[in-house]
Amino acid sequence: MTALAEPGLAGRWVPLRGRADGDGFPLLCLPHAGGSASAFTAWIGRVPGVSVLPVQPPGREARYAEPAFVEMGPLVEQLASVVLDEIVEGRPYAIYGHSHGALIGFELVREVRRRGGRLPVRLFVSGSVAPQCGAAEEGPPVSGMSRAEIVGWLRRLGGTPEWLLADRDALDMVLPAIKGDFTLRERYVYAAEKPLPTPITVVAATRDTRVRPDLQYRWGEQTTGGFEQRTLDGGHFAVYEQAALTHRYVLEGLETWL
Repeated sequence: MTALAEPGLAGRWVPLRGRADGDGFPLLCLPHAGGSASAFTAWIGRVPGVSVLPVQPPGREARYAEPAFVEMGPLVEQLASVVLDEIVEGRPYAIYGHSHGALIGFELVREVRRRGGRLPVRLFVSGSVAPQCGAAEEGPPVSGMSRAEIVGWLRRLGGTPEWLLADRDALDMVLPAIKGDFTLRERYVYAAEKPLPTPITVVAATRDTRVRPDLQYRWGEQTTGGFEQRTLDGGHFAVYEQAALTHRYVLEGLETWL
């Protein structure tokens, strides 16, 4: 077994594990940039037969005092140790990642493969171009924006409550994580490896101005295990706003295992 970086790390990475169905199929859920485990709280208990396990990156909520990762390698190395040693423990599992979380989910699977660990039975991604397409396809750099520019950008993107954008103290708490996540995304350099044997399902949104549909379809190049694309009518956060339909796509993708 791979040693964890420090005791109790699994509880910080997957803080809502105790609320999930312990007998359900494990589905690790990775949030968008600046997002937290609470993005998936409403999914817990709503996907029949599935144990929804929201992942909590550092730099937000109960992990506010911890600096956000700004490099992909250290992040997925630590998360892979937690997932393999304390979360899935040899059981079949799947991964869902939205936007920034989609890229992390992809690199997490590749890190697990490098370690010879059990791969997920399916990778679900949404709100993200395929990793080989580059960050430039997703819009202007965010890490170098001023506070006012980030607020304006978040308002245009949607998904962030207006009360938070208008509350200076609350905004001060989330901006470091947002900047850290986008610094990571903008520093990320895709390295070609052989395609994954893990099947990939993409959930695309018709009005997502940040992600071109054709570049989402290119996720199919990253797998030999089967690829499918599902579609929602909505913007960048449609997978949260239309959770019931998103859950249906998840259940269809996991049908063999449930």
